[in-house]
Amino acid sequence: MTTDPAASKARMQRIDARLREAFPNAIVELTDDSHLHAGHAGAKEGKGHFRVRIVSEQFRGMGSLPRHQLVYRQLGALMQTDIHAMSIAALAPEEVR
Repeated sequence: MTTDPAASKARMQRIDARLREAFPNAIVELTDDSHLHAGHAGAKEGKGHFRVRIVSEQFRGMGSLPRHQLVYRQLGALMQTDIHAMSIAALAPEEVR
């Protein structure tokens, strides 16, 4: 895993920008949990572990699996270059507590 703070910040910015572009007007909360996974295979490859919470109208009427698939599709190539693992909470506005 890269310990370079500038590289980690740039990775977070790329992921955040992609999600905000894909889900306009959504609430996006992205957390880098890579430091909790030091030594794992993905970390050794320079990829990170992330947690994201997205609240978007786009998820209304969708089940959990289609929501996750949509998020992964929107992340596209970043899943190969920057992300080893992503924990996703994808919610429609009425599901927020």
